[in-house]
Amino acid sequence: MKMIVAVIRPEKVDDVVDALEEVNIPGVTITDVRGRGEQGGICLQYRAGKMQIHTLPKTKLEIVIPDKDVDSIIKIIRDHARTGKKGDGRIFVLPVDAAAWVRTDDFITG
Repeated sequence: MKMIVAVIRPEKVDDVVDALEEVNIPGVTITDVRGRGEQGGICLQYRAGKMQIHTLPKTKLEIVIPDKDVDSIIKIIRDHARTGKKGDGRIFVLPVDAAAWVRTDDFITG
């Protein structure tokens, strides 16, 4: 199993989640986060002067999937989160050794 962690623009979350549901990936953890990367923040101009914003709002999606689905899920996220501008986000793939359900005694290993 793998965990896909995608940090994307907040305005693209619904597009990505809808696309994941279309391919029967209903389980996703969504967290509002702040961060910066290559984009490096933004500079806003007000009447009183400039204001540098160093971190921007982003949304983190976490999805656990079988190994065989990694490439297709990355493609879905890219296709639906991409604007073509700096700050579109990053996708990380992490190994998952096991998963256990809280409500039941079910337990699976990677």
